[in-house]
Amino acid sequence: MYELLCKDKKAKRGRLTTVHGVVETPVFMNVGTVAAIKGAVSTEDLEMIGTQVELSNTYHLHVRPGDRLIRSMGGLHKFMVWDRPILTDSGGFQVFSLGGLRKIKEEGVYFQSHIDGKKIFMGPEESMQIQSNLGSTIAMAFDECAPYPATREYMEASVARTTRWLHRCKAELERLNCLPDTVNKNQMLFGINQGGTFADIRISHAKEIAELNLDGYALGGLAVGESHEEMYRILDETVPHLPENKPVYLMGVGTPANILEAVDRGVDFFDCVYPTRNGRHGHAYTNFGKINILNAKYENDARPIEERCGCPACKRYSRAYIRHLLKAKEMLGLRLMVLHNLYFYNSLMTEIREAIYEGRYSEYKKRKLEELEGQK
Repeated sequence: MYELLCKDKKAKRGRLTTVHGVVETPVFMNVGTVAAIKGAVSTEDLEMIGTQVELSNTYHLHVRPGDRLIRSMGGLHKFMVWDRPILTDSGGFQVFSLGGLRKIKEEGVYFQSHIDGKKIFMGPEESMQIQSNLGSTIAMAFDECAPYPATREYMEASVARTTRWLHRCKAELERLNCLPDTVNKNQMLFGINQGGTFADIRISHAKEIAELNLDGYALGGLAVGESHEEMYRILDETVPHLPENKPVYLMGVGTPANILEAVDRGVDFFDCVYPTRNGRHGHAYTNFGKINILNAKYENDARPIEERCGCPACKRYSRAYIRHLLKAKEMLGLRLMVLHNLYFYNSLMTEIREAIYEGRYSEYKKRKLEELEGQK
């Protein structure tokens, strides 16, 4: 159940109550595609840095180690020893990114595994069955993430098919949640709005899926090549047509600036690989901008990545030491960088929630964007 606690203009401060705990929104979901955060980050670490929701991927877990194996272990929560909420992406984005390795039909998608080339079929029912086996808190509907750019004709046909698939997802998950041996009988379903950068298609689709009274609604097919300005325009046009009393999730976004702008347009949920991927490559997010710890100027720098930061890396280690670890290809360097970046993102969301609650979000956003553009 989602409770809208307050609004500051369009920015929403909410609370989603689930069978695996409460999620305070806006929230950033820490991405653990294969049931692990890249960089040797444990579930205890995630708890320590304030992670509310972990995100894993249906397609990747289906091909390895297998959703049936995970089900036999008691579900994804027990498998990865994480008792807080988990959202599973439907696998749609990964399947459609395979390009020539897949074939789209009305019944679903035929494709080849990126691991061993094995032929696989996934449709709405199969995606729901896999996610039910995983037992995640929130399941995402199976959709087509259309290529960018796409013609209007292609997009209209794609969105119509995604809508038909959503009805099938809803019916199948309702059936699965009623079975006696289902891992999580309270599994939620989020539908996905598509339409590329065609605002009228987006709006029409948003109105149509809003009538289904789902647990939440996502905007997919953004941050796939369009400019930030185009993405913000689509959010301005589309979000007002999604239910205000349900969480809104912007998939695969993004930078701290993207998050600040999207919150201002009514978005509740975010996920992105940027903090982990950039951390593994030596890039640290800070309140004065992003820095590359591999730069020579940090070779003798005894300061932490960011002073006054409460993350495990900044509490004890210097920029010089972390830089040395990365240069020496030591796993500890990757781990400390990832922990710092995830802590930064989680802390940013806490600040955002407080600013909305106190009715000063516009002022906060302006100041924060100015700070993030700085360097030190």
